[in-house]
Amino acid sequence: MKKIVIVYYSRTGKTEKMAEDIAEGVRFTGTVADVKKISDIKTEKDLEGYDGFIFGCPTYHKDMTENFKTFLFLAQKGTLAGKLGGAFGSSTHSGEAPGFIFDTMEHVFKMEMTNLGPFGLREAQVDTSEGMRACQDYGRAMGKLLAK
Repeated sequence: MKKIVIVYYSRTGKTEKMAEDIAEGVRFTGTVADVKKISDIKTEKDLEGYDGFIFGCPTYHKDMTENFKTFLFLAQKGTLAGKLGGAFGSSTHSGEAPGFIFDTMEHVFKMEMTNLGPFGLREAQVDTSEGMRACQDYGRAMGKLLAK
């Protein structure tokens, strides 16, 4: 069975909610989805055994958080090249972090990125039924891509 790991950082709980909803969407396809905080990933070995990776971080001051940048340096040591990837995050207004993460996964890690592009939601949308469905749809699409 294929497995996707969703690794995220969340300060207010909004990006964590997105991670859980994305995981639910992945599971709708019969794909295993593990959800982990970046603090759960101690070494690149903690990323082994997965076929797909979805990384998420909120946008703060038009950037991803410093601890997420540190996580990406750790993840770069793993064997991610050629694996399926996606990126997501929440924001209050600008929303650049998912795009930065997506570009790093594609161009630095040499991953096969979803044609869905990076996925972002405004914080006010996260707890709505539309926000939940949008997250589930992103996860479902990732699960389907992995199943091919």
